[in-house]
Amino acid sequence: MQHYLFVYGTLRQNANHPMYQLLAQHSRFIGKARYQARLYQVDYYPGAVPSNNAADQVVGELYQLQQPEPLLAALDNYEECSPQFTPPHEYRRELQSIMPENGGRVLAWVYVYNRNTDGLTLIQNGDFLADKIVQ
Repeated sequence: MQHYLFVYGTLRQNANHPMYQLLAQHSRFIGKARYQARLYQVDYYPGAVPSNNAADQVVGELYQLQQPEPLLAALDNYEECSPQFTPPHEYRRELQSIMPENGGRVLAWVYVYNRNTDGLTLIQNGDFLADKIVQ
C-alpha cells in the first residue's frame, strides 16, 4: 500500500523549516495539490479544517512516503499529536481526499487543526505561503 502526505504549512518546500529536510529525505515529491478545507492563521503556522464547501481549497504539496512509520512518528511529534503529548491535541492526523494538480484524487495523511477557530484569521486564498514567497 502506498502512503501519501499532504502538507500545507511549515512542511512545504519553500517554508524554510528544518523539518522539511526530514520529509524530503524520506519521501518523494509528487506535486502541488489541493485539499477541500478552510485555512486559518494559528500563529506563525496555519491550521486546515475540513469544509463541505467546494470553494474552500487549501493549497499544498503531495508526497509519497518511502518509510511511513518512522517519518509519521517524527512528524506526529513535530505537530504535537503523538501519544507523548497530552490531549486534546492541536492537530490530528487523518486520511483525507486530496486532489493532485494533475487530476484525480488520492487518500493522504493530513494534519487537521483540532481546536476552535473562533478569533483566528481565515487565509482567504488557501495558500499559507502566497504572501511569504518572493518570486
